[in-house]
Amino acid sequence: MKNLLAYAKRVLIGRPMRSDAMGHQLLPKRIALPIFASDALSSVAYAPDEVLLTLALAGTMAALQSVWVGAVVALVLAIVVASYRQTVHAYPSGGGDYEVVTTNLGRSWGLLVASALLVDYILTVAVSISSGANYITTAVPALLGYEVPIAVGLVVVLATLNLRGTREAGGAFAIPTYVYMFAIGLMIVVGFAKLATGHLGVAPTAAYDLVVAPGHADGLAGLAGVFLLMRAFSSGCAALTGVEAISNGVPMFRNPKSKNAATTLAMLGLIAASMMISILVLARATGVKIVDDPATQLTYQGQAVSEKTPIDPAISQIASAVFGQGSVLFILITVVTGFILVLAGNTAFNGFPTLASVLSRDSFLPHQMVRRGDRLSYSNGIVVLTLASIALIVGFQAETTRLIQLYVVGVFISFTLSQLGMIRHWNKQLRTRQSGDERIAVLRSRAVNIIGFMMTGLVLVIVLATKFTHGAWITLLMIAIAFGLQISIHHHYETVRSQLCVEDWNARRALPTRVRALVLVSSLSRPAMRAIAAARASSPTSIELVSVVADDAEEERILRQWKASGVPVPLTLLSAPYRDISSVILQYVRSRRRSMPTEMLVVYMPQFLVTHWWENLVHNQSGLRLRASLLDVPGVVITVVPWQLGEDDVVEGRQRVNDPFLRVPAPDSSPEQTPAAEAKNDARETS
Repeated sequence: MKNLLAYAKRVLIGRPMRSDAMGHQLLPKRIALPIFASDALSSVAYAPDEVLLTLALAGTMAALQSVWVGAVVALVLAIVVASYRQTVHAYPSGGGDYEVVTTNLGRSWGLLVASALLVDYILTVAVSISSGANYITTAVPALLGYEVPIAVGLVVVLATLNLRGTREAGGAFAIPTYVYMFAIGLMIVVGFAKLATGHLGVAPTAAYDLVVAPGHADGLAGLAGVFLLMRAFSSGCAALTGVEAISNGVPMFRNPKSKNAATTLAMLGLIAASMMISILVLARATGVKIVDDPATQLTYQGQAVSEKTPIDPAISQIASAVFGQGSVLFILITVVTGFILVLAGNTAFNGFPTLASVLSRDSFLPHQMVRRGDRLSYSNGIVVLTLASIALIVGFQAETTRLIQLYVVGVFISFTLSQLGMIRHWNKQLRTRQSGDERIAVLRSRAVNIIGFMMTGLVLVIVLATKFTHGAWITLLMIAIAFGLQISIHHHYETVRSQLCVEDWNARRALPTRVRALVLVSSLSRPAMRAIAAARASSPTSIELVSVVADDAEEERILRQWKASGVPVPLTLLSAPYRDISSVILQYVRSRRRSMPTEMLVVYMPQFLVTHWWENLVHNQSGLRLRASLLDVPGVVITVVPWQLGEDDVVEGRQRVNDPFLRVPAPDSSPEQTPAAEAKNDARETS
C-alpha cells in the first residue's frame, strides 16, 4: 500500500528536486504575468456582471451608468497599482502587506492584515473556481446541477499542478492566459470597429426590459439610489483582487526582482483596467441585461418571461453580438473565459503559501508551513488552502453571487493598512538626512501613498456599508477567527520556547543518580525478548520485567515462560482483577517515580510490526493507548522496540531481502566452506 501511494505521488507530483535547484524555479516576467495576473484578469469576467446585476435593480436607465462605475473602479486600480509598485521596491523580501504593516504600525495591525489576506486568498479560490464551474455548465447545459463537484474537482487539479512546482504550474497556465487575453482583446477591437461602423449586433437579452425592484422606483436618485450605486461600485472593486499577491511573491521573480515585479504590476493594471471598461462599454452598446431572477426582473413586450430564461454572462452575450451565436470565435471566448476563471485561483495558490510561510517563520502559524515540499513548493500551505476553499465551495453550493458578497472586504483592509504603513515608512525616511533630489522622490512617493490611503479607505467604508448584511459579516468573522488562531499559536510557541530554554547548563548536564529500566511484557515472545535485549544492552543500574495478570492462569503462564527462558532479569507481576491494564501500569510507574525522583526511569515497550497497514486494526491497540497514557507521566523516558514479522530470519541470514535499501547477503548454499574459501573470508574480514 505504501509503495502504491508513493508511486501515485511520483506520477502526480513528480520526482523530488534538490534544494540547490531553487534558482531554476524563479520566474521571468512572461511567466510571472499569467501566474500573478490571472486573478485580476479573470475578474473582468465576473466584476462587470456584478455591476450590471446590482444596477439592474433600479431599471434600464440605471444600468446604463455601469460605464461610469467601471471608470471609477479603473481609477482606484491605477492608484493601488502605483502604490504597490513602491511597496515591492521598499519591501522586496516577500512579506508584502504583512511586513509593511508590522514594521510600521505594529504586530497586531500586521496580524490583522495577514488574517485578512489569508481569508481573501481562500475566497479568491472559491469565487473564481465557482464562477468557472458556472461558465462550464453554461457551455454544457447537460452539466447543470453539478457545479459543486465540478468546482471541487477543479480545485484539486489546480492544487496538484501547484504541488508540482511554481515554474511547472506557470508554464501550464501561461498559454491559456495569453489565449484569453488575445481572445478578449480581439472581441474588444472587433466590437469597437463594428460599433464605429454601425454593424454591431445586439445581445440575446437586449429585447428584454428591466423591471424596477421595490424600493428603487426613483432609479439612482435619492439615498436608495446612491446606496445602490455604491454597492455596484464595491462589487466592481473585485477587479482589484490579486494586486497584492505580487508584493508577496517578489522573491519568486528573477533578478532584478523588484524591478520585474513592478513591471508586472504595471502590465497587470493596464490590461485589467482596459478590459473592464471596454467590456462595460460594449455591454451598454449591445444591450446586455444581467439579473438574478428573470421571472420577476425581466419583461418582453410587457409580459413576464419564464424563470428558465437563460441569462448568460456579459462576455458571452457580447461575444454573441460581435461574432454571432455559436460561431467559432464565440465558442473560443466562452471556453477560454471559463478556463481563466479556473486559473484565477492560481494567484491564491502562490500568494497564500508564501504568506503562510512568512507567518510560520514568525511563529504565528504551525512551523510546518515554512517547509518546502518535494518540488520546492510550500506544499503544506497548498493543502490547507485547498481544503479551506473546498469547504467554502460546498458550504455556499458554488454560487458566485453569494460568495462574492464575502469578497473584497479582506483585500481592502490590507490595501488601506498597507498604504498607511507606507506613509509611516516615508515619514521615517524624511527624518533622515537626504539630498534635495532624494527628498523630492520620497515626498512624491508619500503623496502617492496618501492618495492611495484615502481612496482605499473610502472604498473599504463603502464595501462594509453596502455588503455587511449581504455576507461581509461572515468575512469579518473569519478574519477574527484567523487573527485569534494566530495569536494562540504564537502564545503556544512562546510558552514552549521558554520551557525548552536551558538556563542552568551545569545542572542540566548532570547525570541521573540511577537508571531504572522497566520492560513491559505480556508474554516472553520474540518481540518481548528483543525489548529485553535492548534494555540489557543499555546497561541500566537496575532492570526488571513488568507484566500485568488478570487471573491465576495468566500468572502461571507468564511464570512458566519466564523460568523456561532463563532470562537473568527479575519479574514483577501486577494484579489487574478488573482487567484495567493501563491504569495498573500507570499506577506502578508513578509509584516508582515518587519513590526515587532523582533516578531516570526508562520504560521499554515491545511493538509488533505487521506486514500490511490494515492488520494494525487487530494489533497494537492496547500498546498505543498505554504509550499515550505514559506520555503524561513526567520524567519517564519511553523506548519503543519494534519487531517485524519474519525479521529474525532476515537478520540471521536465513532469507534473502527484497528491500533494496536493506542488503543482507544470502547464506552460502554449500553446507561447508572449503579451507580456501575460509581463508579468503578471513582475509576479507581482516582487511
